[in-house]
Amino acid sequence: METLTISPVGFTANAVSEIKRLMNEEGFDNNKFLRVGVKGGGCSGLSYVLGFDEKEANDELYEFESLQLVMNKAHAIYLMGMEIDWQDGLNARGFTFKNPNASKTCGCGTSFAV
Repeated sequence: METLTISPVGFTANAVSEIKRLMNEEGFDNNKFLRVGVKGGGCSGLSYVLGFDEKEANDELYEFESLQLVMNKAHAIYLMGMEIDWQDGLNARGFTFKNPNASKTCGCGTSFAV
């Protein structure tokens, strides 16, 4: 049994609701974890990763409220204090990221620099 650590990222109630909805859909692979992270690329240098994935050797297991998520240990410094939200409006639909560590972000909101 692994120890769960309090997540370095937070989620709004809308984001938690949408993630749980996705996890409860028929055919969801219950062996997968919610993954939050970063990857190189995007118009500002780094892009956010949010999806469902297998747990890997360098991952830390975190918990936010009742959500369990995995994140590569090295990514926490880029994402500490970030809030993930779900927008369900007519003009904007999808997950948004408010990252206090980003020195600049792009117009699409999924890419940032530190």
